[in-house]
Amino acid sequence: MTSAPLKGADRIAAGPLADGTAPSVRPSRPRRPGGSAPYWFLVPTLALFAAFTVVPIGYAIWLSLHKVKVKGIGLGKGAREQVWNGLGNYTDVFQDSEFGHSVLRAFGYGLIVIPTMLGLALLFALMLDTPKARSAPFARLMIFLPYAVPGIIAALMWGFLYLPDVSPFYYLLDKFGLPQPDLFDGGNLYLSFANIAVWGGTGFNMIVIYTALRAIPRDIYEAARIDGATDLHIALRIKIPIVMPSLVLTFFFSVIATLQVFTEPMALKPLTNNLQSTWSPLMAIYDSAFLKSDVYGASATAVVLALATFVLSFTLLRISDRFTREDRA
Repeated sequence: MTSAPLKGADRIAAGPLADGTAPSVRPSRPRRPGGSAPYWFLVPTLALFAAFTVVPIGYAIWLSLHKVKVKGIGLGKGAREQVWNGLGNYTDVFQDSEFGHSVLRAFGYGLIVIPTMLGLALLFALMLDTPKARSAPFARLMIFLPYAVPGIIAALMWGFLYLPDVSPFYYLLDKFGLPQPDLFDGGNLYLSFANIAVWGGTGFNMIVIYTALRAIPRDIYEAARIDGATDLHIALRIKIPIVMPSLVLTFFFSVIATLQVFTEPMALKPLTNNLQSTWSPLMAIYDSAFLKSDVYGASATAVVLALATFVLSFTLLRISDRFTREDRA
């Protein structure tokens, strides 16, 4: 009777072969733990990402390359036909002065919001990180609490505080005989919108910076104090340089939020006649799509804004990465 060939450990246990040579052992291929099971857990996320991100972006690009051709007076079946327009919508976007003005207004708004908001967030984080800080958990909660208020509610609340007829601030100014500025007129609109954004966004950025500060080893501070450094020296020469990546991250998010400002001006628009319907880039897109019924031009504008945001974000990240490498070197 012939015996079955030995494999693996059985060959080793069987000892040398009849001719004295050692048995050859074929290395077994390591098995993947779980096989393809982990990838199945990604299917719901990928499906939702494709359905609500990839498909809408692709549809917007497809719409931006078409337009409606109207036959006759535009009534009846077949009077309006969707035809290929190529880059015609994009040409109209760059020739649209209203959209250009909305972008400039967004940049002016950002020049007020970003330095003020990040400066206050850094200041509050440094103050809460000092050993002399009292009631730090309560202070953190109070600073962060405005961020938990939905943007539309915050905009409406501040909007009524800006109205002279119902605002308690105007009542106090009138009682003391002080001037009452119109916060819905001209350049004051920038300050009105910036105040809402700073009030709501400072707490979030403060938490990000404060978390980075708490991750710094306390031994560094003790060594600096032994060398005679004050709290101000520690903040300027140790804390701020170490948390610089967190500052870059918050700056990056703030720039994106500035280009996408929509809630504040849209909520305050019914309260004043001095606010254009195309005050910000997203408002211009909304006006084109839903008020003028030009979804093709609005799609082209949205694609241009998305590409501009991507290019600006990529440029800022490359610049910050270069400075970070130089600091490490």
